[in-house]
Amino acid sequence: MGLHSAEFNDLCCPPNIVRRIKSKIMNWAGHVARMGKRTGVYRVLVGKPEGKRTLWRPERGWQDYIEMNLQEVRSEGMDWIDLAQDRDRWRALENAGKKLWVP
Repeated sequence: MGLHSAEFNDLCCPPNIVRRIKSKIMNWAGHVARMGKRTGVYRVLVGKPEGKRTLWRPERGWQDYIEMNLQEVRSEGMDWIDLAQDRDRWRALENAGKKLWVP
């Protein structure tokens, strides 16, 4: 049983850390989206902070980063929470993100 070139590259070449982090974020976001709206972690993921942003707080929220990752795999414009309900489709998006070239 031979290895395909992609499998060979995965074994021989260390994974790009940026792609790995993005993949893990997408994996986590899909998991949280499937947990439901009543959980606290879901509210943190999709919630918008109130009040004035302090200097240390980032301008973007988790949801913004997820939407940016979806744009990279050409899946923008979709409701990512609905998309995450289909595990197979969500996993396909995660895998597509792993294969992107990151400078």
